[in-house]
Amino acid sequence: MAWAYFDPEYENLSIRINPPRVSVDNSSCNDSTLVKVDSLNKPGILLELVQFLTDLDLVITKAYISSDGGWFMDVFHVTDQQGKKVTDSRTIDKIEKALGPKGQSTDGLKNRTGKKVGVHSVGGYSAIELIGRDRPGLLSEITAILAGLHFNVNAAEVWTHNGRVACVVYVDDETHSGAVDGQSRLSMVEEQLNNILGGCDNDEKVACTSFSMGSTHVDRRLHQLLFAGRDYEGSGTVKEAERPSSLRPKVSIDNCEEKGYSVVTVRSRDRPKLMFDIVCTLTDMQYVVFHAAVSSDGPYASQEYYIRHMDGCTLDTEGDKERVIKCLEAAIHRRVSEGLSLELCAKDRVGLLSEVTRVLREYGLSVKRAGASTVGEQAISVFYVTDASGNTVDTQTIEALRKEIGHTMMLNVKKDPTVAKEPEVSGLDKTRFFFGSLLEKLLS
Repeated sequence: MAWAYFDPEYENLSIRINPPRVSVDNSSCNDSTLVKVDSLNKPGILLELVQFLTDLDLVITKAYISSDGGWFMDVFHVTDQQGKKVTDSRTIDKIEKALGPKGQSTDGLKNRTGKKVGVHSVGGYSAIELIGRDRPGLLSEITAILAGLHFNVNAAEVWTHNGRVACVVYVDDETHSGAVDGQSRLSMVEEQLNNILGGCDNDEKVACTSFSMGSTHVDRRLHQLLFAGRDYEGSGTVKEAERPSSLRPKVSIDNCEEKGYSVVTVRSRDRPKLMFDIVCTLTDMQYVVFHAAVSSDGPYASQEYYIRHMDGCTLDTEGDKERVIKCLEAAIHRRVSEGLSLELCAKDRVGLLSEVTRVLREYGLSVKRAGASTVGEQAISVFYVTDASGNTVDTQTIEALRKEIGHTMMLNVKKDPTVAKEPEVSGLDKTRFFFGSLLEKLLS
């Protein structure tokens, strides 16, 4: 079945005739809140719902999806970050308003507050997107260029995977007067950033800088940038190969010929936003999820998706299956937090991020993933770092780092979350860091 043209006026009429129903149920399940959604089916609706729930920093522990025909029926089991039921009245009110009749217009969920890329969605900031080959010190060079041209970084998010780096940076003028004005300044920063990224010559060296004016969710955009950079190709990093088999995701694809679906099965270590990353990747590869079942068993997650391509075809060739498997494995690995976690807080000022990344570079630290935001006058940053060889940073280096920057900012160091240990089946780790909360304060 292929998606036909979806007339917006017909959709709005259908919604008025059959308005969506949403309920937040805290009585049916002992350990989670049930969010039930029945609504008109339309392309991309599952991703919009999962994106909305994860932007509220809710953890999806189970989900049951059914969307054959014209109607979409979902049940999500969710908890807060501490693994408890959702009891906050403001959060419940947001869910009911956003997913109910008033929020389910054609662009209802899309226009909701969330992490988005683009000037229009962040109150006047310019959004710079970068994609290129990763190397030690690259983030320091990027932030130094922005500081040298008097750009003030208000928020940023950086992902690296399989030798590629993707970055979305929100900047304004150093006077905090709004989005950067002047084509000459924008052209200059684009040229300088492209020079250090390596240019945009061909598909073998995917590297470029662009100024976004769209409204794509920032996590989705980072997935798209790395996908465009073909980070799913190759055998992966040495670090990934060294992980025990129990920590590596297992993705398989079979065909359900009776119903005409391809069945994608994923089993991996559970973590926040895992369902979002998988659904996002399938959606951007133009696959439609008709049915799905998601559950967690201790520290593991099992997810099963019944899909077809938008043209109605299933995955019939081994080549097509292998490509989807590699892309899903890459999507799962991108958000895995490798290395030591450095959480920093300081009074915001122009050039602060450049100063921090310069120090990290001087100490030979490689940034694997990072998030930065400003809340009022405070700048908050989180860096996941390893040494230049990809190994855990030694204690001596950390202590020297404390002495170097500890007098100007607060520094909290957390141990490497990817130390190779067989996980015990004793429940989900609810203390993991949520990058969503960093940008949410700024972008709301």
